[in-house]
Amino acid sequence: MNAHQPMPAASAAAPESRTAAPVSEAKLAANKANAQLSTGAKTPEGKATSSLNAVTTALTGRTVLLPTDDAAAYQQHVRGYEKELRPVGQRECDLVQSIADASWRLQRIPALELAIYAKGRLQFAAQFNDLDPALRASFIELETQLVYEKQLRNLHLQESRLHRRREKDLAEFRQAQSDRRERDTANLESASRLYAEAKRANKAFDPTALGFEFSIVDIETYRGGSTPVLEIAYRAFRRASESQSKLQTAA
Repeated sequence: MNAHQPMPAASAAAPESRTAAPVSEAKLAANKANAQLSTGAKTPEGKATSSLNAVTTALTGRTVLLPTDDAAAYQQHVRGYEKELRPVGQRECDLVQSIADASWRLQRIPALELAIYAKGRLQFAAQFNDLDPALRASFIELETQLVYEKQLRNLHLQESRLHRRREKDLAEFRQAQSDRRERDTANLESASRLYAEAKRANKAFDPTALGFEFSIVDIETYRGGSTPVLEIAYRAFRRASESQSKLQTAA
């Protein structure tokens, strides 16, 4: 029985596994490959222009990683969200990936805004030489705001969009996790009862043969009462995911 479905009869065939790929590995590989297509700008002016272009590509594009991004830091970022939220199943993993990606893009916004003003300082450096030096910096900043008003406005709009997307995904994730907690609790309760009956009868008990994705260790942990159901389910899910990955690697 799938840990998220009503318990079938002992003779029923085990349902399809809920094992999903780890949250970020496939997407990380794609992002790393895309990032390697460009070596990036070399000069200060070119780097400023590249950063300015990233206002549209880094926040709305399909590629999460830019050539200047640290792939290892991104992977650690995504796994941090996975460790905190403990997703189980493909839907929850997809939501956690989306939440992490939105947060990653949001972290770029301060740097992108600074890049716009850095480009402005380079572009308009000689435009106000006749002014009092105490006023030049303010006039350059004002000119940058006027010339790049569209890009700055877009940056703020994308920031709001990413915040809304992250909050929407997080709310959906919390609801999915809450619904799953009820199913997992019911399934662990059933497994625990059958396990206790088998022990009293001095019979072998194989939870997998009955369709459970929880191991005997998981069931005993549940019976101990000190570990949350969501944590037990996450451990079972990760164990199944890692086992599947090993089988795929061996093949």
